[in-house]
Amino acid sequence: MSASQPQGQLCIWTDTDPDPVQEADFNAWYDCEHMQERVAIPGFRYARRFKATDGGPRRYLALYVTESLEVFRSDAYQRAFTQQTPWSLGNFARMTNTQRRVGELTLEKGDGEGAFLALFVLPPERVEATLLKPRFEAGLRQAGIHAARLFCTAPALSVSLTASKEPALPAADALVLIEGSDAEATRALAETLADGAEVRTFQMLWRISA
Repeated sequence: MSASQPQGQLCIWTDTDPDPVQEADFNAWYDCEHMQERVAIPGFRYARRFKATDGGPRRYLALYVTESLEVFRSDAYQRAFTQQTPWSLGNFARMTNTQRRVGELTLEKGDGEGAFLALFVLPPERVEATLLKPRFEAGLRQAGIHAARLFCTAPALSVSLTASKEPALPAADALVLIEGSDAEATRALAETLADGAEVRTFQMLWRISA
């Protein structure tokens, strides 16, 4: 991967109907149909699902990594939204409080992935990779920390593709994602980097490659 063409990423952060039957159907749909459909799109590399461990809103997180941001402008990606199954349509309708972000993995430090994830949102005025780089590098020297990533939102690509009217553009914010094998160390590093921003914590459910 060249520095001029960082990987793209789609982040879907959402809740669903809390009814146990409906939630079980939501998870079965994600695990048995939806992630497989998405990673089959040319240019998608892999996808991961997470569940919140902190009891906060938006309990589910899905991250899809692509070869580049251009994948989200491709005809194949656009066509995927015109070929939805009834199962997909039913679960899309039950998703609530959803945040959808498409953007680039602007800064990545570390090796591999961790079972535990902590993230926080950076407002546009705080998105500065050059300032975060040394802090990421210092954090990765701690035991139980494996990766630190900065994911910068591309507002024009982050709007809903199924909305009935033209939605407002989201902010040009960013997510900082810290991954590790130690849940407490992962959360603590994210809180140090967040400088007061709200930190959310997750555990990975599973991963699928293209």
